[in-house]
Amino acid sequence: MSHINATVPYYPNDQYAGDNILGYMSRNFISLPEHLNVKEARELFLQQLNDDHFPCAVFVVSGDNLRGILSTRKLLQAPDDNHPMSQLMDTAFYHVSPDDARDVAAGLIDKHHLTLLPVIENGKLIGCLNEKEIDQMLADEVTEDAQLQGATLPLEKPYLEISPVTLWKKRAVWLLLLFIAEAYTSTVIQHFEEALESAIALAFFIPLLIGTGGNSGTQITSTLVRAMALGEVGMRDIGRILRKEMSTAVLVAITLGAAGCLRAWMMGIGPEITFIVSLTLVCVTIWSAVVSSVIPLVIKRLGIDPAVVSAPFIATLIDGTGLIIYFKIAQHFLGLN
Repeated sequence: MSHINATVPYYPNDQYAGDNILGYMSRNFISLPEHLNVKEARELFLQQLNDDHFPCAVFVVSGDNLRGILSTRKLLQAPDDNHPMSQLMDTAFYHVSPDDARDVAAGLIDKHHLTLLPVIENGKLIGCLNEKEIDQMLADEVTEDAQLQGATLPLEKPYLEISPVTLWKKRAVWLLLLFIAEAYTSTVIQHFEEALESAIALAFFIPLLIGTGGNSGTQITSTLVRAMALGEVGMRDIGRILRKEMSTAVLVAITLGAAGCLRAWMMGIGPEITFIVSLTLVCVTIWSAVVSSVIPLVIKRLGIDPAVVSAPFIATLIDGTGLIIYFKIAQHFLGLN
């Protein structure tokens, strides 16, 4: 008769474990041999029970191989003591391996509302994720996504324990990459220098247009990356995502275009520039919706965490392309070369 019941979690650090399942796996579970009847299973269950943890379910095993999962409530409330325990267990269950990435387990847990997840290696039950481990893992996953979306490498320790030098290392690389990417906006402005000289009022609205496009893209990206993390959307849904975001973008664009028109009027700008600014706000908002909807899905398909290249990088891309849209519209309507 084989069972495992250790009370010490497998990971060494409750707050900042590794980013794979092994870093969170616990050996605090109860397993029962599949040949037992209900009475024998109850007796063995009570022998293994400890004061620190009352499991919602137990594992039914053959040797070290997992055969099924049995609800504790079902085991304790079964009316027939001689009934085979194996006939009460659920043989359809989800599981992970110790080398699986944390987001694999997080996706299963979120999608199927799991409170217990067995960890299996080479067919053998070696551990599990209980509610405590699941809560910690999901919290770490959300924390990492938030840090990546802010264009910084994840922290391995609590914030107050991190030195300024470590924070510099975490942030400087991404800021340099963003700096290089952002540098092309000055190239765009330089390229359209004649248009700016011909209508200096165009320069007044550059910060407004850049900020609006980036903010719009950040909103979409943040929502979409989270939906992807929860398994709600994938590449197969790209058509539905584009239709939804484009429809929303049209409504947002009309609103922002009207706001831009009002702002230009308040500044005493002429009707031509006012029209150009309003039309650009509409075009940039719609363009931002397309870019922000497609890039995270493509990045995910390439095997890269979309949170890494989400808000800051997409905002940077939209900044430069938005300026090109702005000056091209201005050249067309002002008759500039």
